[in-house]
Amino acid sequence: MPPPAGFHRPTRTSDMPIGIFQGQSDVGGALVPGSSTYDPATKQYTIHSAGYNIWYSRDEFRFLWRKASGDISLAADASFPDPKGYGDRKVVLVIRQSLDDDAKEAMLGEHGTGMIHLAWRPDPGAFIKDMQYRFSGTISGIKAKRIGIEKRGDSIAIFVSLQGEPMHQFGPPIQLHFDGPFYVGIGFCSHLAATVDTGDFSDVLFRNAAGKVR
Repeated sequence: MPPPAGFHRPTRTSDMPIGIFQGQSDVGGALVPGSSTYDPATKQYTIHSAGYNIWYSRDEFRFLWRKASGDISLAADASFPDPKGYGDRKVVLVIRQSLDDDAKEAMLGEHGTGMIHLAWRPDPGAFIKDMQYRFSGTISGIKAKRIGIEKRGDSIAIFVSLQGEPMHQFGPPIQLHFDGPFYVGIGFCSHLAATVDTGDFSDVLFRNAAGKVR
């Protein structure tokens, strides 16, 4: 259900670095504060977050970010440690113009069901648009092993590896302009306003260049 017109919550932000990221935020100030950990030995990020959604005209999710300008490549192995969680929860790779809850953004979202989408908010406060992809038709439970997003100029494209094969572009790109610096990083949303769930990210790759998703 869309939020009421004009509804916002302030984002809670910590500038404390975590792994390769410069800071972390509860975008949209979810009812239950999120948390994040990084294991240097395994290079795994674990994100705990509630949040009604990353959709419509505003978002609620835990976001680990760094600032960047120009072209970027971001990729990760992403998973859900609880296989029985809510089907619409999602791990995301995100490019955002700001940390406001209604910011312009582009994201690759992978749902608990395995559905992947390239989604974008073209202007602050606008409703999200998306292109949805389901592996093997409508069969659920099939998930990509690795996901990636690339910004090349104003072109945004997503990449997947289903079973460990080389990453390949998945669907057509979109055109969306970001002014630098913008925010880029990983995030998780439980899709339940007051219930915390968990998403894991490992082998995270970030390059301030296009063509480096792997």
